[in-house]
Amino acid sequence: MAEPAREELSALAAIFCGPGEWEVLSRSETDGTVFRILTKAEGLTGADVPLELVFHLPLNYPSCLPGISVHSEHLTRAQSVTVKEKLLKQAENLSSEPMVHELVLWIQQNLRHVLNQPDTGSGSAKCTFATGTIVDDGLWLTLVHLDHMRAKTKYVKTVEKWASDLKLTGRLMFLGVPDSSENLQSRCGLKWKEMQREND
Repeated sequence: MAEPAREELSALAAIFCGPGEWEVLSRSETDGTVFRILTKAEGLTGADVPLELVFHLPLNYPSCLPGISVHSEHLTRAQSVTVKEKLLKQAENLSSEPMVHELVLWIQQNLRHVLNQPDTGSGSAKCTFATGTIVDDGLWLTLVHLDHMRAKTKYVKTVEKWASDLKLTGRLMFLGVPDSSENLQSRCGLKWKEMQREND
C-alpha cells in the first residue's frame, strides 16, 4: 500500500475515534484494506440518517478509485445505490489523491440533496444504475436456500427480478426431486420398494 494511503488510514482512525465509528475489516498484501466508517447525515425529513460506509482501498489506491458500499436501515435499496453512485462520481473528481475523508464530508453535507433528486425515487423499489461507473468488487458467491417452495414459478420470477434489479448474474439450481416418494428415498437412503414392502 502506498504511503499516502497509510497516512490517510491513520488520519481516519484519529478522526473517527468515537465508539464504533471506525473499524478495519480486513488487511491484505494482495487485496488492500477494507474498513467501515459509521456516520450520520441529514436526510429528507431533516433528521439524522445513520450511514454505514464500507471502503475497499486496493493496493494501487489512490491512483485508482476505492470500492464503496453504502448501508442504512433508513434508506431503500435504490437510495443506497444512488448514494453509492454519487460518491463514486465525486471520487472521480478527486482521483490520484487520498479522498475517503473528503467523500465522507461530502455525503454528510449532501445526502439530503442526493435523496431529493428525482432518480432516487424516495421510497420507490426501482433501482437505478449508472452505466458509466464500473467498480470491480471482486467475485461474490451467494447461496440462497429456499425450503418448502410452494409456488416455484412465482419464486423463480421474484429471484429473477431481484437479480435483474441488482445486475447480478448466476444460475438457479433446484435440488431434490418434486415427487415426494423419490425425494424421501434420496433423503433417507432407503429404496422406496423396500419401504413399501414394510408398510404393506
